[in-house]
Amino acid sequence: MPPYAKRSRPSKRANIGASPLASTQGKTFLQKLGPGLITGASDDDPSGIATYSQTGAQFGYGMAWVTLYSYPLMIVIQEICARIGRVTGVGIAANIRRHYPRPLLYGIVSLLCLANVFNLGADLGAMGAAGRLLFGGSQLPYVVGFAAVSLVLQIYIRHTTYVKYLKWLTLALFAYVLTAFVAHVEWTAALRSTFLPSISFDTKYFTTLTAVLGTTISPYLFFWQASEEAEDIRNNRQEHALKRAPREAEEQFARIRVDTYAGMGLSNAVALFIILTTAATLHAAGIHDVETSAQAAKALEPLAGRFAFGLFALGIIGTGLLAVPVLAGSAAYGIAETFRWRASLEMRFGQAKPFYGVLAIATLVGLVLNFVGLNPIRALFWSAVINGVVSVPLMVVTMRMAANRKVMGEFTLPPSLRVMGWVATAVMAAASAGLFLTLGR
Repeated sequence: MPPYAKRSRPSKRANIGASPLASTQGKTFLQKLGPGLITGASDDDPSGIATYSQTGAQFGYGMAWVTLYSYPLMIVIQEICARIGRVTGVGIAANIRRHYPRPLLYGIVSLLCLANVFNLGADLGAMGAAGRLLFGGSQLPYVVGFAAVSLVLQIYIRHTTYVKYLKWLTLALFAYVLTAFVAHVEWTAALRSTFLPSISFDTKYFTTLTAVLGTTISPYLFFWQASEEAEDIRNNRQEHALKRAPREAEEQFARIRVDTYAGMGLSNAVALFIILTTAATLHAAGIHDVETSAQAAKALEPLAGRFAFGLFALGIIGTGLLAVPVLAGSAAYGIAETFRWRASLEMRFGQAKPFYGVLAIATLVGLVLNFVGLNPIRALFWSAVINGVVSVPLMVVTMRMAANRKVMGEFTLPPSLRVMGWVATAVMAAASAGLFLTLGR
């Protein structure tokens, strides 16, 4: 077994003698939620909030349909990634390293890390701006504080404990649901636009469409969910990679499905409510250009009141605290698996120094970007471009891995997931092509 895949020492409280399915049988709905819930919630990071806010401000309710119709595409690719992690016991990068040429691995992981660092910088900046709006003072001390808190929690709190905190942080997303009801949405028009697509071939419309899709279906989410499934196997004595314990497959796949559907459903529902809120307030007031999530929050105050403004700003901080560990962690998992380092958030710093070193460097570089005049819009733009470059070949490789018996053994994809996975890949390829076609306009 390679070094990065070694199990950490099980807790003394482990259920010795428990049946292999004890970890999933008898669990409540909430107890089954884990990697999928956190992955979906982290997708609504401050960068995503800025994208959805701009969408609502610019087009009103007109693009609300994207959140509904992208949902099946999002859940299928995330479920496939989760299955890869659960079946093989290792993450995406480790599987690429085992079965594909090294240049492909190095290219994908390098671009993933580059995009994640830009996203980290933009998210920390947005959290700092939200802190300044709520509590006053200068923005940069808040940026430093949020980065430090996130880093300390990831390094010094065991993963099984930290995950519980991340689950609770997903409640921050409901701030945007409440804000929509405070903002007096025109629900008839909103529902009509959600279920009946209205497509324009205007350049701005298409660019925004590709940005929303790129924000919704991002490579770092693929890496994180697969690695978290593998992490659960390493940290629980009664759980195993399904290639070695096929009798667990039915129960685990059912859990993954519930977890992924719920997590991605929460993600897209919140994106919808952000679009509806900004459509009902900013767009209706003639404010059609929003550059940051903090700017969107500030603009809400005179239109929807102090309460709506406070909810929106607090949501930015809460989702940022959820997303920053996922961005830094997915980069750390990717690099550690590439070079066969020990990689586990359950290990202490001294047991996995290179892994935690990458996690710390990613966070600190994102922090530094805020001290060198980082333009948040430029950072988001380039992270979207890089994600567009990475997502399509990564999705192609992921689909091929999930259909390969050498990788998945007897658990290759069923026909329904295979078809929908390739549909999602084709849609992202079209979106990425459209993004590049509009770059020079």
